[in-house]
Amino acid sequence: MFPKLQSRTFKRRYPKWMVGKPLLYASSALASLGDAMFGYSQGVIAAAQVQPSFIHRMYGPDLTLAQIQSGHTGVNPFLQAIVVSCLSITAFIASFFSAHICDILGRRLAIRAGALIYFIAAIIQIGMANLATLFVGRCIQGVGLGILSMTVPILQCEIAPGHSRGLFVSIEYFFLNSGYALSAWIGYGFFLAMPSEISWRGPYIVQACLAAVLFVWTFYMPETPRWLVQHGYKDEGLQVLADLHGNGDISDPMIIKEFVDMETAISIENKLGQVSWRELFKQYPKRVMLGVSVQQFAQTNGVNAILYFLPENLARAGFSVSEALLYSGACAMIYCAGTIPTMFWIDTVGRRKFLLFGSVGLVGACAAMGALQYHADSLPYGKGRLPTADGLFAAVCIYIFVYGASWGPAPWLLSAEVFPVRARAKGMAVAAATNWFFNFILAFIAPPLFAAIHGAFYFILLASCLASAGFVYVACPETSGKTLEELGEVFGDQEAVDEKVDGYRVVGTEVVLEPELVGAAEMLPVRVGSRSMATRKSSKSDLGKDERDF
Repeated sequence: MFPKLQSRTFKRRYPKWMVGKPLLYASSALASLGDAMFGYSQGVIAAAQVQPSFIHRMYGPDLTLAQIQSGHTGVNPFLQAIVVSCLSITAFIASFFSAHICDILGRRLAIRAGALIYFIAAIIQIGMANLATLFVGRCIQGVGLGILSMTVPILQCEIAPGHSRGLFVSIEYFFLNSGYALSAWIGYGFFLAMPSEISWRGPYIVQACLAAVLFVWTFYMPETPRWLVQHGYKDEGLQVLADLHGNGDISDPMIIKEFVDMETAISIENKLGQVSWRELFKQYPKRVMLGVSVQQFAQTNGVNAILYFLPENLARAGFSVSEALLYSGACAMIYCAGTIPTMFWIDTVGRRKFLLFGSVGLVGACAAMGALQYHADSLPYGKGRLPTADGLFAAVCIYIFVYGASWGPAPWLLSAEVFPVRARAKGMAVAAATNWFFNFILAFIAPPLFAAIHGAFYFILLASCLASAGFVYVACPETSGKTLEELGEVFGDQEAVDEKVDGYRVVGTEVVLEPELVGAAEMLPVRVGSRSMATRKSSKSDLGKDERDF
């Protein structure tokens, strides 16, 4: 079924002014709308849960804003937890299936499928009449997000220049944070339309628009060169590579050399074959452990448990509902700002330092949030709580900034880069599924747990942050600046094989360019369609007529 849906043509359609960096960064940014929609879904449900008309429509109680602010809503916290977390469990399931969709249909068609499913879910939620419709809409939305969360990091890695992996994955996470920020401010703006139901239906209209933009862009988005070459579209793969990393000139010697490297590596990979699920865990146990562990800590360190219920918790701390929504928007802007230092320095400073700094910072922020929540709970409702609420808001801002700079983007970067290319889709699927599974656990337990133990909940998150620091210190190697061969030695799960093929060395099941054999690699024949050519160190003027026409 899936192969029949695969595109057959990949025609070039980019004007000259767009090729190169404009196309590269536009492809990265617009593909990252898939992550922005995840962030947006976090903020939409958070803002809706403090709307009296939403609570009445979905759960039954007819409440005032004062009752919502005090936390006395009469809503079963387990029912609320199911509504929030159902998205995560369907995303968890979809993450596994999307590995096959991504490999068979291609990266851009997988993103198109995710955008379409998300759009359908948004339309359902715009017109939802009761809790059952909300539940169905969020479950369908989770399927779309599961596909997007697994596919977008792969696309980012495969279109990014080799020295900028951290930058491109950080761009992706910046968009995720921006999606949450947009939803927070959209939620606050529509809140002013109370008591009309447009106050919570309106944000879902914006949600549908985001999905529509991503869906339309996939008809212009280039497929990744690696996927094209791997599936026999060599002419198209060379052209897309030139459009993304050059000026569109397929006779550029640097582009030709990059294409030679890619085609030769893929040829050897095809001989080695794709890993099965069993081989993934058997051949790369330490990499799987690292990918799974960092994604688990990315959730158990608590960000979504805080973001899903941020307006509600700020209101309980002492702010009015409108102030809680406004300050949630401010937190969202700080969340975005946290990603900026990561974009510029994670490739030079290193992954380990960012994660260790993040764990220590989160420990301090969680301790402050827990202590301030305890103090707020000891005070009567009213203006006397406001100084404590201000302190809690400040602690949340610190937490959000530190998380956005460390445990937000770094786990996705590590998960995408530690697996060799032949195991990337399945390895990324396992990592993404782990993230969604713990997202579900945290979203499910947070409402009843917070209702039962209040400020102590933050100290549970603190324990996870401490554990994450210990894990990084003991078990997380530095991967920035490492070649594939060095990664094999670092993880100890590859056995070097002294087999050199046309300038390449097979290291276990990875393909590594041997620096001393670059000259041999540059003379490899390249077959593109029905043509063949050899690359060599030369200027463009040195190329023969046939090569220039190519």
